[in-house]
Amino acid sequence: MTKRIWHRRPHQAVLAACQCLVLACAAVGQAQTGSEHGGIWNMEKLRQPPVVRDADSFDEDHIQAVFYDGLPLHGKPTRVFAWIGLPEGTDTRKVPGIVLVHGGGGTAFAEWVRLWTARGYAAIAMDTCGCVPKGSYGKWRRHDAGGPPGWGGFDRIDEPIGDQWTYHAVADIVLAHSLLASMPEVDGDRIGITGISWGGYLTCIAAGVDERFKFAVPVYGCGFLGDNSVWLGTFKKMGSEKSQKWLKLWDPSVYLPAARMPMLWVAGTNDFAYPMDSLQKSYRLPSAQRRLAIRIRMPHGHGGAGENPEEIGAFANSIVKNATALPRFGDQGLRASNAWADFVSKRTVRKAELNYTCDDGPWQKCLWKSVDASIDSENSRLNATLPQGTKVYYFNLIDAQGLVVSSEHIELE
Repeated sequence: MTKRIWHRRPHQAVLAACQCLVLACAAVGQAQTGSEHGGIWNMEKLRQPPVVRDADSFDEDHIQAVFYDGLPLHGKPTRVFAWIGLPEGTDTRKVPGIVLVHGGGGTAFAEWVRLWTARGYAAIAMDTCGCVPKGSYGKWRRHDAGGPPGWGGFDRIDEPIGDQWTYHAVADIVLAHSLLASMPEVDGDRIGITGISWGGYLTCIAAGVDERFKFAVPVYGCGFLGDNSVWLGTFKKMGSEKSQKWLKLWDPSVYLPAARMPMLWVAGTNDFAYPMDSLQKSYRLPSAQRRLAIRIRMPHGHGGAGENPEEIGAFANSIVKNATALPRFGDQGLRASNAWADFVSKRTVRKAELNYTCDDGPWQKCLWKSVDASIDSENSRLNATLPQGTKVYYFNLIDAQGLVVSSEHIELE
């Protein structure tokens, strides 16, 4: 039996506001672009909760399927499918929330919502490509009122801005945030966001345009797609003019400087889509405090790979539940062959390691190895001797729960 979480139907005032939203956003196609806060989206309108309808043909235990009104596509209304869940015991207390953004080939995943409700969060996972969770991975069924299909929208760069995929996907996220914040069981001032792959890409943009998010966790995704990414061949086929237009409109590097919330960046050393140099340039753009969790050869995908890293839940809890913060790194450097890095930790530190590669060439093909690093607890410093031939290195600090926090990587000439 599905647990119905809606204790009230949309109020007429909310319905009227959302109808105004649709009309106002229909003209956005000619909006000017730029890195100003909010950019090309009408944030005042998107902060209003959208009209919501039950999606009665979808049934999952303890969560609810809904459609909410998205922005118009080619002048026609759209609807966004989403799963929404609440943790048990929300009758007498408001709970924090999380917006979950799926990656390429994905959709709104019910299990992802349940992962977070089990952590004590209200959660919403929406489909950003006009589909519903019927079918198979990468082949989800489109619905009649769906928005633009994913991913990237490279082939639609000459369409009006308001009809392009990234524009709609980011708007879907902001509206999901507004919807979650409007629920009486949810503390609207304690909502964060996490996304995987293309969802991590969208998380980076949403962090820069929706200042209401209290934390953001991109998994794999980052900016600087035109520098060194799996899409370089796509940009070459588009030609210089169109590729530059896409990058100026939709690359996360345009929006990340405006992000003001704490961010955790989760990735792997050999990620096929988002290499470590682009990741580093991306996480250096926001001004707020950051954490990194970079594992050697971390698999790329949904399920256990991208959804389950415990660092994500621990980071969220430290921001919106006042739990103990993850360790963080400070200064680091190199004296002769001795690499060092300072850290601050209120958690018990169990282990430290130096991760390094002696390889040149594409990041995806580098062979990474690991050696133990020594922990100078009195001075809160890690030390390790660089193996001969090291070209790139970074430290991982592992706490008593097995949670990983990484230093920035350093490239040697």
